[in-house]
Amino acid sequence: MLPFLMQMRLDDATEEYTELTKKVIKGIENLSRLREEDIEIGVTPKEVVYREDKLVLYHFQPMVEERLNIPVLIVYALVNRPFMVDLQEDRSLVANLLKLGLDIYLIDWGYPTRADRWLTLDDYINGYINNCVDFIRTKHSLDKINLLGICQGGTFSLCYSSIYPEKVKNLIVMVAPVDFQISDALLYMRGGCTLGAEALDIDRMVDSLGNIPGDFLNFEFLMLKPRQLGIQKYLDFPEIMHSEDKLLNFLRMEKWIFDSPDQAGEAYRQFLKDFYQANKLIKGELMIGDKRVSLSNISMPVLNLYAEKDHLVPPTSSIALERYVGTEDYTVRSFPVGHIGMYVSGKVQRDLPPAIADWLKTRAD
Repeated sequence: MLPFLMQMRLDDATEEYTELTKKVIKGIENLSRLREEDIEIGVTPKEVVYREDKLVLYHFQPMVEERLNIPVLIVYALVNRPFMVDLQEDRSLVANLLKLGLDIYLIDWGYPTRADRWLTLDDYINGYINNCVDFIRTKHSLDKINLLGICQGGTFSLCYSSIYPEKVKNLIVMVAPVDFQISDALLYMRGGCTLGAEALDIDRMVDSLGNIPGDFLNFEFLMLKPRQLGIQKYLDFPEIMHSEDKLLNFLRMEKWIFDSPDQAGEAYRQFLKDFYQANKLIKGELMIGDKRVSLSNISMPVLNLYAEKDHLVPPTSSIALERYVGTEDYTVRSFPVGHIGMYVSGKVQRDLPPAIADWLKTRAD
């Protein structure tokens, strides 16, 4: 009996080895054909409409004749590039929103250099975001536009809408951290939400490094799930490389993950100290330049979107927003995915764009 079972296992192993070898050989053929342009991201047609320092404001070409008359400005995080919202043709939040009749603008923060080491959150929020909002308001002859803030960009959009409520028609925040005192979230703990500067001496980091290297932040994010993000996906790679579509999906994601801009030192210092370590946003103690941020000033309609399995921005951090905003028109909606799944999950890309478009269209008057 035993030799027979051993023989069966050997046969199974041989078959699996043969299949895996075929996949690897096919994968090598695929890799040898691919060129840099094949893994391009951010492919939806757009034009540059405004520049300031390293910031570029894009306006996407409309895809339908009948459009919502109030445009949407997407404010992405400083961490990583904003083109996760337009990763590829069949997985693009931007393209799906355009097809539903929204008029979309997107801020690309660019790559800070040593010359940007002294940029502050005042520069980003009261400067760059405000200038982009004013540009769009002027172009469309509108008093107010819609804001869609994503991740850290969602936090910035909350600050902006609190300071300039007269310029924001509707506010959408997506996977946005609000309450930073989340003690069971590893990223928050590393940022000092429980121990403060004892967890992370941000003053010493900025004083020593100037700008915070994007590679450092990437390593920090990968170490939140070291086995899954640092080992397992590469062990699984031979199983998918024979499929050109899956291979391209993998390479586009890798390109986005490791395309990490450095962070302007002073902006990073304030974000870590005031948001993570002092939790000033929900305490009403936050100052952006000479302007106080009070979430109770947010009186426009708010749509809060969060990911139920988010390990970067825990749901409890985002859900907390309801307790602090002043609006009476508050909607919250969740999706059963992680942080990245909000952008790339096929099911979310089927449900999320209509949720945003329908919510905005009922508040267009």
